[in-house]
Amino acid sequence: MSANSVLLDFSLDPTRISDEVSRKDIVKQCKEHLEKYLPGLKITYDMLTDDGYLCMLTAPGAIVTTIRFFNQGLITINIEYYRAECEAPKVSFEQIKSLENVLRLKLEAKRSKHLPPIKRGSNVDVYLTSSDERVIEYDIDKVLYDKRSDFQKIQIVHSKSLGNMLVLDELQNIAEADLIYTETLMRRGVENYKDKEICILGGGDGALLYELLKESPKHVLMLEIDELVMQACNKYMNSICGDVLERRKAENYEIIVGDCMVYLSKYIKEKRKFDYVFGDLTDIPISDTPTGEIWEFIRSILESSFQVLKPGGKFMTHGNGVSCPESLQMYEEQLAKLSPKVSFTKCSAFVPSFMEEWVFYQVQREMDGAVNV
Repeated sequence: MSANSVLLDFSLDPTRISDEVSRKDIVKQCKEHLEKYLPGLKITYDMLTDDGYLCMLTAPGAIVTTIRFFNQGLITINIEYYRAECEAPKVSFEQIKSLENVLRLKLEAKRSKHLPPIKRGSNVDVYLTSSDERVIEYDIDKVLYDKRSDFQKIQIVHSKSLGNMLVLDELQNIAEADLIYTETLMRRGVENYKDKEICILGGGDGALLYELLKESPKHVLMLEIDELVMQACNKYMNSICGDVLERRKAENYEIIVGDCMVYLSKYIKEKRKFDYVFGDLTDIPISDTPTGEIWEFIRSILESSFQVLKPGGKFMTHGNGVSCPESLQMYEEQLAKLSPKVSFTKCSAFVPSFMEEWVFYQVQREMDGAVNV
């Protein structure tokens, strides 16, 4: 069940918008062709606005249609109605396409566009955002888990094409189809983890730990703050995490529930060292400047991680989408400010559930021989 909004727009010569006779003719044309799909359509209200003109129409079935004129030559048509779960759409997608094509010709529009119905207020939310804040519509058909922890909103949803997906605070994190994400983060086939000591910061979905254990490390320590995330993934995402979130501890790994910064401070005092530290935490934020709470957290993680790395050790992390070059550049500027100096390599991979190319970083002290690429 959801409110469906059908959106169409047309670009015309702006002089036709300001002329009252022309404007009335355009409304007449729009109403005439809308009535073919919305019988009983009537004009209920209209008004001049500071930037043009607005006309509201209604039809039986609680269908509300607005036609809005903008002085710049843009006309938008919005059709909105409530659709029950088993109810057929009041205007099919084929009818929307046909309506656009007819009106484009009748209105002599320079350009036109239609969109499939935008579904709002549904029990199953199918819209998530890309790294640069574009809307992506997923083929989500059910919600398997939906709770709020002390730290975040946790959802596990099912996608017909991607399998089960972990969504945190309305942002897609990982899906069953995303092995490439984990393998690129760990640089499988490039890095050698055999007999290495590894620390994972975050990683509550268990996928990174599960894949690292296949590489015969000496020991992997995972620090995850959110118990509910691990419980949810253990139940609904075990195709990517196996039983590691169930067992929590074995000879070659241990999961500790707690704040990773607290434990990093503890390990610094104890002079405990690792061959690899993975930052599987927050993404690099989109912002105008590298300021604010998240950027401070990122800087603290970087500084603390290098204090627990062995000589030659590496800090491995995910960045953001390639469509966010400004944010990636700001992150690299933060790397350049670290002392002792560090160098980095980076790579990218297309992550299915992100529907975009994602950037990953491998950082080590400059004296250890990394080269910026």
